Parts: sequence; C-alpha cells; structure tokens
Amino acid sequence: MALVRKPGRLVAEVVTVVIAGIVAFPIYWMVLSALKPAGEVQSANPKPWTTSPSFESFNRVLNVSGFGQFFLNSVLVAVAVVLLSLLMSFLAAVALTRFNFRGRTVLLVMLLVAQMVPIEALTIPLFFLMRSVGDVAPAFGLNELGSLVLVHLAFSLPFAIWMLRGFVAAVPVELEEAAKLDGASRLRFTWQILFPLVAPGLVAISVLAFIHAWNDFLFAKTFIISKTDNQTLPQAILVFFKPEDTDWGAVMASSTLMTIPVLIFFVLVQRRLVSGMAGAVKG
Repeated sequence: MALVRKPGRLVAEVVTVVIAGIVAFPIYWMVLSALKPAGEVQSANPKPWTTSPSFESFNRVLNVSGFGQFFLNSVLVAVAVVLLSLLMSFLAAVALTRFNFRGRTVLLVMLLVAQMVPIEALTIPLFFLMRSVGDVAPAFGLNELGSLVLVHLAFSLPFAIWMLRGFVAAVPVELEEAAKLDGASRLRFTWQILFPLVAPGLVAISVLAFIHAWNDFLFAKTFIISKTDNQTLPQAILVFFKPEDTDWGAVMASSTLMTIPVLIFFVLVQRRLVSGMAGAVKG
C-alpha cells in the first residue's frame, strides 16, 4: 500500500530541503573552490563542478611555515575555553539557582547586560586591559595565548551561565532533598546527580564556546601582535591575501581545513546532546 503524504507535510519537507540547500551551498562552493585548479578558481565563468579536482591548494596551505603551530595554538585556546566555560558556568548556575543571597538579581541583570554590548566596542578597552594584566601575570598579557582564553571566557560565560541556569532550575528540588535523606552531601549531589542531568545544556555550551574560540580572528589579530609563534589558525589565512594577487584557492583550502575540526567536534557531542534531551523529556 502506497504511503499518501499530507499536503502540509509535503510542503514542510520541501521547504526544509530548500533551506538546507541554501545553508549548505556556501560550504559546497568553498570545498569545490579548494579542489579546483588555479585557472578554474578565478575563471570569469565559474561552474558548480570541476572535471579535474586538484589538491594543489591544500599543499600550499600545509606547506606554510608554522601552519602546524597555528593549528595547535587554536586547539589549545578552544579546548581551554570549553573546559573552563563548562566548569565555571555550571558552578555559577548552581549558585544562582540553588542559593538566595544579596545581589542575586543584580548579578542576573548584569549577565543580560553583558550580552548586549557589541564585541567591537570592547576591543580597544580590552587591549589596554590585557596590556595591564601582562604586567602582573605575563602569561595572560599581550602576545600570549592566555589573553585569548581570558577574553573568550569573558564573552562566553554570561550566555553560558544564563542558559545553564534554566537547565539547573528544571531539576526538582525534591530530588536534592531525597538525595540528602539517602545520605548524599551537597557536593556529591552536585557532581554525581545534578551534573549528569544538565548534560544537554553543558554540551550546547561547549559547542558554542568551541565555535566562538575556534573561529575568532578579531581578538587574535588584536592581542597577538609581534609573537608569531602564538598566532592562531585564522591568522594563517592572511598569508594568502596579497594586494596584487590573492590566492583564492589557498584561502578556500585553509577555510575548509578550519571547518573540519568544528564538524568533528559537533559529531562527537551530538549523540550526547540528543540522548540527554531525550532522557530529560522521558524523565
């Protein structure tokens, strides 16, 4: 018996496919341009395919001096930001949700206000702040990866705390009271019961923090000035931008290489995100 689809569902599926195609097309064109020979990349009549794929652009990118170090620096910054964001936002969300203290409402309002300030408006003040921090703690001053970690934390934590606060608040207080009756301390309840229950929120925060830190160019260009060994991967793309002749094939190849770790990270955590949400709904 043939399945008969409702017109409304069919329209929804078509719209979904069209939207997915629009979103995926820039990624497809980026990868395609990276695989095209130099003559086809800058052709006056570009085609949405290539008959002779080439890895020359990837070879030029991988042969750039210090590319491996740039990649490692980006990984270190992104991983540090993710781990610190998870730990600090979780503890802050628990404190804001489970405890009543003076200034709690003011702190919540400050978290909202912090998200309204444009990043570009704070770049110059943060530059002078990091320069002053470097006098006290050189590892977190200008030209150091620690400065990037601090700045990304400052912008990631307000949203992470506010988002995770909803997940913590969704856990019934009665569950904590039952754990206390069974002899569990507050610390044990927090890490062995509450932490796994808010796993979907933690995964979502980790994805956003990783993408923000991995793709950052503004702060990396502003704070890492003269110490080339501490430059990150987005800065490596500037090597291929030349006033007279930009190597667009290498630009697209480096952009493709930058996209791969983000996709891998999302694939690794998406099961935990989906399963955690399904468990929360079932519970």
